[in-house]
This record gives sequence, structure tokens and C-alpha cells, in this order.
Amino acid sequence: MSEATASGAVPAPAAGQGGARLLARLRPTLLALIVPALLLLFWHLAVKAGMTRLIPSPAEVAEYMVDFAVGGIWDDAFSATLHLHLLASMQRVYGGFALAALVAVPMGLLIGRIPLVAQLFDPFFQLMRPIPVTAWLPLSMILFGLGPRSAFFLVFLGAFYPILLNTVFGVRSVEPRLFEAASMLGCRGNAQFFKVVLPAALPSIFTGLRLGLGLAWFVIVVGEMTGVPQGLGAVIMDGRTLSRTELVICGMIVIGIAGFLSDRVVVLLMNRLLRWSPLHRG
Repeated sequence: MSEATASGAVPAPAAGQGGARLLARLRPTLLALIVPALLLLFWHLAVKAGMTRLIPSPAEVAEYMVDFAVGGIWDDAFSATLHLHLLASMQRVYGGFALAALVAVPMGLLIGRIPLVAQLFDPFFQLMRPIPVTAWLPLSMILFGLGPRSAFFLVFLGAFYPILLNTVFGVRSVEPRLFEAASMLGCRGNAQFFKVVLPAALPSIFTGLRLGLGLAWFVIVVGEMTGVPQGLGAVIMDGRTLSRTELVICGMIVIGIAGFLSDRVVVLLMNRLLRWSPLHRG
């Protein structure tokens, strides 16, 4: 036994392999940070060069973000209120998204599987789908009044159609050979729905859920224009009214981070349920 082995020293190749593995593990994160870093650099240089007087620098936005989260710097009406506005928006986003999923997934399965249901409902949904959520804003205020119920309804509408359309697409894309194989194995009738249709449609359903959740965070700004006192959309509207660009940018950043983390949760669930399908990795 050599002295290096006896003393417990790690051979140089092993250390090199460990560094390579660490670099390979960090590579996706490092690559993902390049575009945001370049954007921050361009933002900083543009403000420093005087290209705009209305947009604050990244350092000023970061300073206000700290005050928005924990206070102690500006001590205004928005100081240390981030958790309140984030929680209010999360309740509306996740509530509206959950209701949209509970309605859209079963409806999509029925439309995609049963021709009579498709003939009844598909033309109606295709007619209503092009109407933008912003067009529903006045009507939602009339139906539900000023407040969180209007925001909840608008979030529901924003998330509903992507989930519905992707569910229908997933059901209609099931290969006929799968039904033949299931019949040969003794799986017939309604059992094919749970053993063949639903598993085969799951990738498309999860795609719809990801799109629907992203649009739910997108719509929350419009939904919280209905007179709600708290919420990230309300913060952005207040910042616009008060000409406080840093407040608007802080609200945008928080919505982006919250939407990204929400999407990652859906991706983790999708990867867990679709382990049998290596092509569907988020």
C-alpha cells in the first residue's frame, strides 16, 4: 500500500471527477442565470446612461424590494406588506385555478371521449374561448361586485380554456392500437377509460395545467383591478396611479417568482406521475 493510500488522501483523478460532476450538476443553473444577468446589466447601463428618467436602477428596485418585504427603509404604506399582498393573490390564483381544473379536466375528458357531449359543448366553448379575459372585467364587476369574487372569477376564466383544450387534445390523441391491446388483455368497456384513456392523456392534461396556472398568475393583475384592497395586482395598480415605477417593478418581480415556483411544483408532480414517459420531463 502506497503512502498516499495509507494516509487516506484522495487520488487526483477522483477529485477531478468530483469537480466535473459538480460542474455538470450546476451547469443548468449557471446557464439559466446568464439571460437575467445580461438583462440586469443592460438595465443598469441604460439607466446610468440616462436613456430613461422614469425607470429606477436595479439597485434602487432591490432597495425598495427589501423595504417591501421587511420594512425599515422607506416606512411608507407599502413597507413590510409583501406577505399580505402575496398571500391574498395566492388565495385567488390557486382558488380560481383549482376550480378551473376541477371543471375543465372532467369536461375535457367527456368532450374528447363522448361524441354527443362534444356536439353539445364544443361549439359553445370554441365560441367563448376567443373572448379576452379583460372583456369580462365590466361584466364580472356587475355580477360579483367590487372585490375578490370578481378577481376569482377572472382567474377561473383565464385558467379554464388551456386546461380544457389540452385535455380534449390528449383524449383524442390516444392511439387506437392501445384500445386493441387493452381488449386483447381483457380490459373492456368503462375500464378502458381508467386504464387506457386517462393515463395516455395525462401528459397533455399536465401541459394544460401548467399553461392554466401560468395564465392564472397573468390574469391576477387584471382581476385585482376590481377594487380589492390587497394583492400584487392591486400593488401594481397603486404604483401606476402614484407614478411609483419601483413599486410596479417589485410587484412584477414577485409575480414572476411566484409563478415560476408554482410551475416547478406542477412539473415535480408531473415527473413523478409520468415516470413511465421519459419524453415528458419539465
